[in-house]
Amino acid sequence: MLPPGDADGDRTTATRALLAELGTAMIATGQPVQEIEEELAEVGSRLGFPDVQTAVGPTGLLVTLKAGDPATYRSAPAGLRLHQSASVRLIRHQLVHGGLATGAAREQLAAVARRPVGQPLWLVALAWPVLAVGISLILQPGWANIVAAAAGSVLVFALVQLAERYEVVRALLPTLAAFVVSLAIFGAADAGLLEGPLRTVLPPLAVLLPGALVVNGLSELAAGHMQAGSARLTYGLAQLGLFALGLLMATALLRVPASTLVNLRVDEIGWAGAAVGLVLIGSSICLMEGVPLRMQGWVLLVLSLAFGAQLVGQEVGSIGLGGFLGAIAASLGASVVELRRPQLPRLVLFLPAFWLLVPGSLGLVGVTELAAGRESATDVALGLLGVAIAISLGLLVGSSVGRALRGRRAAPAA
Repeated sequence: MLPPGDADGDRTTATRALLAELGTAMIATGQPVQEIEEELAEVGSRLGFPDVQTAVGPTGLLVTLKAGDPATYRSAPAGLRLHQSASVRLIRHQLVHGGLATGAAREQLAAVARRPVGQPLWLVALAWPVLAVGISLILQPGWANIVAAAAGSVLVFALVQLAERYEVVRALLPTLAAFVVSLAIFGAADAGLLEGPLRTVLPPLAVLLPGALVVNGLSELAAGHMQAGSARLTYGLAQLGLFALGLLMATALLRVPASTLVNLRVDEIGWAGAAVGLVLIGSSICLMEGVPLRMQGWVLLVLSLAFGAQLVGQEVGSIGLGGFLGAIAASLGASVVELRRPQLPRLVLFLPAFWLLVPGSLGLVGVTELAAGRESATDVALGLLGVAIAISLGLLVGSSVGRALRGRRAAPAA
């Protein structure tokens, strides 16, 4: 017969392991560390441990159930797709509301990382050019540019597949992708097949650009998480530099004149292109990330809210104001949907809209113009920083209002 204290010890160990596994899964979904710490504390309190302490970083976390107790460190797995993120969010929801035992939750978390997208590879591959076409309809809506963006996305998809098999390709993926796409698109521009090649390069690369890293890093810094924020921001800016390096290598090889490296927008389609582009972006992201069918309409709704708010901000103010309002609309809209329908994870609804803001794309344009001698370093740095800060502040405002709404709804039940 076990001593009386052993059962409590086993429960404590299992709970600490569960929080570590849940927390690292949340890191892999791309959540900012301040949100992870708050939500892990809520789960710990529901499980009977109100004094949970965590130290969350971009690559792992340390968790203890009470000051002075043993602690567990766990490294975060590779990034999760949206369908896996939805499962992680559902597990957390069930733990908070008492619908899932600790052991069952740990089994489900272990199964999440092995869960495939659900669509065949050819359909996922088809989603890449569809996404590039959708982004091009918004960023560079010219017929030749759209065709070039779709072709470039096929090249990027092939490189991504190679990166999964070869470590050297994975390490050089940002530079290789930017080089190959830029070589093809600037070559087409040099042959007189299209105009505005600089903005045409962006849609095929948008999936890989580190806009989310930069903005999440700034939001973590604003929330007081200096180590996580500075590490994520530095890594994101380094990735952005690697993309710019690949682009500049291609333009140097082709001897592209500096006059071609200009932020020129070609509009041959009109306002209808943006509406079609939104639908294509939403549907392609859902295919690529395995988003369940029941969530896809809501993803498109939040995507449309973010784009509309961003467009209004740009019309009445600037790119920074557009990013600020778009981030508020995306974050708050996703929170309201989750509040009304708890089975729809906020993160899954929010991230596609967040990718639409593409702050990394704006940064890539700025770095390229700087290297071409068209802009001063101060102007480029201030422009990139201003847009990223505006989106970060919008994210913080939207998420704060969303938490306040959730708190008011939960207050009567407390």
